[in-house]
Amino acid sequence: MSKTLSNSYVTTIILAAILLGGVFGFWFGLKAALRTDYPLLAVASGSMVPTLNIGDLIVVQGVTNVSEINAAPRPNGTIIVFHKSNDLSELIVHRAIRSVFKNGGWYFTTQGDANSGSASWEIEFPESLIVGKVVGVVPWIGNVPLFIRTTQGMIFIFFLFIIVLLIEYIPEILKKNKTKGQGLREDGQISQG
Repeated sequence: MSKTLSNSYVTTIILAAILLGGVFGFWFGLKAALRTDYPLLAVASGSMVPTLNIGDLIVVQGVTNVSEINAAPRPNGTIIVFHKSNDLSELIVHRAIRSVFKNGGWYFTTQGDANSGSASWEIEFPESLIVGKVVGVVPWIGNVPLFIRTTQGMIFIFFLFIIVLLIEYIPEILKKNKTKGQGLREDGQISQG
């Protein structure tokens, strides 16, 4: 392997390590600063339209005291993120509309803005399921992680990775093969082999 090609590999590996380190540093720094395991989330349903749309990226801040949550009817209640009580892997973003102290802890009732006015869409859960409150929204950016989770998104990322590798290394390989085919004559001139 030529020195140029091996230097190219080393440079690529170092840049990839720096990039990955930066991404992980940013992510863990964001988690620490916002005091939650879920600082950035993509809105996946229309239950909060028109306040939050599908594909919006929300910034979530952890709640250290439930008094930070204003449980009041729309539009005054705090928008919070919480685990679904019968499926802890699922997160829901709704507006807190009521709170009550019972059984030694706070319980919150929430409802999506698109569902306001219908008690059948209200969800009650204990404070222990709260992830945090929404403190920021970036429109449309959440479509990227939503797309990547799909089969088409994974295939797209795979082919994008292959294309980047080809663009990076094909010119080096062609250059190496072209140089290999050339030789040096006795008079110092390059001859084609």
